[in-house]
Amino acid sequence: VQLQASGGGLVQPGGSLKLSCVASGFTLNDHSNGWFRQAPGKEREWVSCYSTFDGLTIYSDSVKGRFTFSRDNAKNTMFLQMTSLRPDDTATYYCAAGATGLCGAEGMDYWGKGTQVTVSS
Repeated sequence: VQLQASGGGLVQPGGSLKLSCVASGFTLNDHSNGWFRQAPGKEREWVSCYSTFDGLTIYSDSVKGRFTFSRDNAKNTMFLQMTSLRPDDTATYYCAAGATGLCGAEGMDYWGKGTQVTVSS
């Protein structure tokens, strides 16, 4: 079982990035799918989550309207499209999946290793 995140990098404020997370050993579509991030010196926070419990995708207030979650079931891959990036979006981004179907870090069973996103001019 593995989640492999990629797509991070250095981007200027106002720019865009698309993160990818490929799952192997299990089916993403059967699990809740989440994106989390952790900035230096700060606690991990959830960014976006798709719940199989109710079929809804939710976003934290800090990214709502700027980030979009999506998934390609054929490729067993989830994505996070990030636009209008700001310096406070700088963090290591992690993808996760949970068999409970619920959102939140406590509901996640599998975690990727993270990909660094730096927003700076």
